[in-house]
Amino acid sequence: MEQHVMNSIEQSLNNNQPLSSQTLASLRSLIINPTTSDSSLSSLLDALTRSLRLTRDSVFLHHCLKLLTDLSARRPHLSPFAVDLLRSDSLFSSASPRLVGESLSALLSLTSSQNDIDAARFVSLCLGPSVPVRLWLLKNAEKFAIRESVLLAVFLGFTRDPFPYVRKAAVDGLVKLCKNGDFNDRDVIEGCYCRAVELLRDAEDNVRSAAVRAVYDWGKLLVISSEERNKQDSSDAVFIQLCCMVRDMSMEVRLEAFEALGKIGLVSEDILLQTLFKKVLGINKDKIYKPIKVFEISASAAAGAFVHGLEDEFSEVRMSACYSLHTFTVFSSQFAGEALNLLMDMLNDDSKIVRLQALNTMHHMATCNHLKVEEIHMHSFLSTLFDSCSVIRSATRKILKLAKLMKLELFKLCIDGLLGNLETYPQDEVDVFSVLFHIGRNHGKFTVLMIEEVSTELEPAFGGKLGFDSTRVAAFLVLAISAPLSNESDVCGVPSRIFSYAVTWLGRISYALSDVMNRETLLAYLSKCSRSSTISLADFKIKEALPTVKGDMPSHLCSEVGSPVSMPLWQKGVETFDHHHQKLFLGKSGTHLEYGLRECDELRQSVNLVFRKVKDLWSLVQLGCTNEALKAIRACKEEVASFTTDSPGSAGAVAFTLQYLRVIKLLAAVWEHLMPTKKLNCYGVGKLELLLGKLDRRLREIRNKFIGLSKAEELQILELIVVACLLRLSKIEICCYDTAMKKLSSIISHVEILRKGGPIEPSHFIIEVKKLLNDIGSSSGGSTCKPLLFKKLIDSFSLHQFVLGGSPRHINAELEVPGNDSENPLPFIPGIPASIPLAITLYNVLSEHRLWLRISMGEESTQFVFLDLNLIRSSDEVREFTFVAPFYLTPKAISFALRVSIGIECLQENVHQVKAFGGPKRELAYLCPEEEIFLCKSTKW
Repeated sequence: MEQHVMNSIEQSLNNNQPLSSQTLASLRSLIINPTTSDSSLSSLLDALTRSLRLTRDSVFLHHCLKLLTDLSARRPHLSPFAVDLLRSDSLFSSASPRLVGESLSALLSLTSSQNDIDAARFVSLCLGPSVPVRLWLLKNAEKFAIRESVLLAVFLGFTRDPFPYVRKAAVDGLVKLCKNGDFNDRDVIEGCYCRAVELLRDAEDNVRSAAVRAVYDWGKLLVISSEERNKQDSSDAVFIQLCCMVRDMSMEVRLEAFEALGKIGLVSEDILLQTLFKKVLGINKDKIYKPIKVFEISASAAAGAFVHGLEDEFSEVRMSACYSLHTFTVFSSQFAGEALNLLMDMLNDDSKIVRLQALNTMHHMATCNHLKVEEIHMHSFLSTLFDSCSVIRSATRKILKLAKLMKLELFKLCIDGLLGNLETYPQDEVDVFSVLFHIGRNHGKFTVLMIEEVSTELEPAFGGKLGFDSTRVAAFLVLAISAPLSNESDVCGVPSRIFSYAVTWLGRISYALSDVMNRETLLAYLSKCSRSSTISLADFKIKEALPTVKGDMPSHLCSEVGSPVSMPLWQKGVETFDHHHQKLFLGKSGTHLEYGLRECDELRQSVNLVFRKVKDLWSLVQLGCTNEALKAIRACKEEVASFTTDSPGSAGAVAFTLQYLRVIKLLAAVWEHLMPTKKLNCYGVGKLELLLGKLDRRLREIRNKFIGLSKAEELQILELIVVACLLRLSKIEICCYDTAMKKLSSIISHVEILRKGGPIEPSHFIIEVKKLLNDIGSSSGGSTCKPLLFKKLIDSFSLHQFVLGGSPRHINAELEVPGNDSENPLPFIPGIPASIPLAITLYNVLSEHRLWLRISMGEESTQFVFLDLNLIRSSDEVREFTFVAPFYLTPKAISFALRVSIGIECLQENVHQVKAFGGPKRELAYLCPEEEIFLCKSTKW
């Protein structure tokens, strides 16, 4: 059959005629037949080439396209020849839009190099008469290797196309180009933003919806490219421009507008407050913004934006407005207080998803201590405990777990509401009991007062019969047994008999409190408490209280609204976790109960809240608002420095958090030099190199000076080190390419080891870095520096929420020379080694660690002395000993000074750096400040 088909091909070619339909059908049988020889297939390609020159028949061209596609797929070695035919003018000059589209799709599916068609042909096809082809090209433009400048011109041009779907595709193309491109030209950015704003008035809904996305993305670039003093005004102008679209006639456009509003990271408080009032505030009446030269916008345009959203007729828009409010409610307590009035009204909404989103927004406010519920709100708030939807009731109870009420009347209202919830929905018993336990622990004084009021209900009835068949009684017992664990130090005791009564409900109570303690622990706790006349925090040997609910921080639901303004936070909350076991010691006998806790203690939750603030303010860094970000980080450092470190494990957590804040502060300072408006001069290069050196040192310290981190926590530290490497590689002026690449490869290898050793997955950013390393390694022997590729990877980096789950131990040291100062120097003899007696204290140093003494004299002389931990008998967390260190480089002088410090060798560093005088092979992370030691020539000499 093969020979017959080849004869038919030869006959057609000899007659100078295209192949017939019957011959084309036979050709496909040859292509799919694995036994067909390569010579026959080559002849087939020649025949198709000649036939394409002889005819433009659309049916014939469709057959040829199918044959070439099958040939490329089944015979990869012939694919380049088939692709060359697919690029021929015969297929693209066809009058059939379907054929042109199929040809382009075939090219994209068969080629991986993206050199499918050149820019001239791309533009020619876009300008052609076929609207379907034009639409297809605009939607798939990013898949072709077309220069950004060409794509930008094409997209901008077709935003004025008469066909609405073409205009929408062009606007979507501008959005993609903005996200993936690298635009530094302020005029280009202003032009694209201006065109996006113009399209907000387009007649078609889908075009306006796409224009909203374009305004947000190009507006973000506009803010980044603005000068430092204008960034706030530019961001406010973009925000106001989006607020104008919340009253659009189309529901899709309004929905898109609120989604975009929720992403804005930098908004003035005055503008935010204006969105909650339809009447223009006095401070905003004459305020005009002019982000670009060609137009201006008034602050009054933002009036009532969120009010309109929450009153929208569509539940999807109302829910989106609630979610956007969730983003801004932590910006300031004043805005949160005004927004709460609107959210309380949303609790009566007909839509369940809107009511649930309103509660989720309140919960987010509570975790940031910005939920200030007044007495007038309590009725609306507690009514959700009787909602028919179990998810909504659960969301309300989750907020109550955070409650810190300031009045006894409000406390009673909450308890009555929970009891009513329990009576109406008995299936909620487990969650209600859990909430009662937490709210009782948070309000020890109020709990005792309420138990005194209802004590008659808890006592045996007339005749000695116990009334313990009532769920209401069980609820009060759960409330009562939580009081001894209250944070309030002056709580009066609960009668011991109450704990005996609670034993009768042991099964149901232990099931409800399984997130706090198991059944055996609860029984032991109740037994201990029932044997004492009263029990209170005074009986505890430590002051640590049980933690709050998972992922939450205590909130003052009824405190003054005028609390200090918090730093900007714009993202979702994050759940925290802790599997650390704490021991509570009871009574004088020293009996202890081990509580297996699943959530963090109060200090660790405060630390995790700081981590979340840092993650949220990273958007400021990306916008180029470095000064605001650094101020916020400094505020975080002051907050962490005020944390107490008396409780076990707290010192390590505080030290780790401070070190993490130092790293992020340096990372933000370095990031500023990558902004498009930042031009490096000689001074700037030196400053950047200095900052990167400090960043490397801080990262080395946080990686090597803390033990007890989980694999997930270690992975996040490694991701920051990867970012630091990429920052170096993106700047040719300061990059030592080989060293940086070697370090980057080492870190990625360690990430792979972590991934294989446990159930953790690296982020998308790390995966992309790994792909780039593989691509570089497979081309040019990995020796070509590609700063633009590294720059794009850096732009895709987003700081993740760091969650401290355990209690890291801080490796540090203390060093001193007793009695030594400038007036009491140590004696030495010039040219002979001097003895330096050192009093050393090591904390949390393990036997496998390698410690070195670094002894330096000025800039020219440095000596290292190894500290052999095997010679130190103690293996405790704290090791104290005296060590006499020799210094061999004594000068011929009357006196001199040395500087001594202790460093830990970074064994995880694969980049060796050999030191002089037999020093460490790797970098050191120093455990203590340098100690200055004074020496004077001996008088006996």
